[in-house]
Amino acid sequence: MQLVVNGSSMNIDSDELSITEFIKTLPIGDQPVLVELNGEAVLTREFDERTVRDGDKLEVIRMVAGG
Repeated sequence: MQLVVNGSSMNIDSDELSITEFIKTLPIGDQPVLVELNGEAVLTREFDERTVRDGDKLEVIRMVAGG
């Protein structure tokens, strides 16, 4: 499937993934993230239920502590 992630095209060898499964394909390890799917913020508790499909646009932001 073809996705746009943080403004860049990305190909994934799957037809559909949960957001949790999608995040595991990224090189960010276990860092907490915020996700926007097609312009809508997704709550962390919804990551297992919400799916990513061909043509979706995602913004994935790593949360970093600091001041």
